[in-house]
Amino acid sequence: MTDAMVVLDALGVPTRRAVLELLQGGEHTVRELTDAVEVSQPAVSQHLKVLADAGLVRSRPSGARRLYRIDPDGFAELRVWVDRFWDEALSEFAAFVDRDHDDQGETR
Repeated sequence: MTDAMVVLDALGVPTRRAVLELLQGGEHTVRELTDAVEVSQPAVSQHLKVLADAGLVRSRPSGARRLYRIDPDGFAELRVWVDRFWDEALSEFAAFVDRDHDDQGETR
């Protein structure tokens, strides 16, 4: 499975997307995330593990707790994957415009 597919699989769960939305605002502890998403602490920890394994979040120790944050590098493979489709869509649109202009007898 490619890195982009691992990321897509990780993002396939609404709770994980909610955790990422929260982390977009900055670092959070597991407890803060648990309070915000209203699921159990073990469940949040498991979601964070999946997100970390996909390269989407990082953690750092802070005293007796860990702070989690988004790892922007983890989205690079996903962006490359999505951009392939975007590039193809733009190419098809350009070809459509070219055909439409040719059909109308217009020149460039």
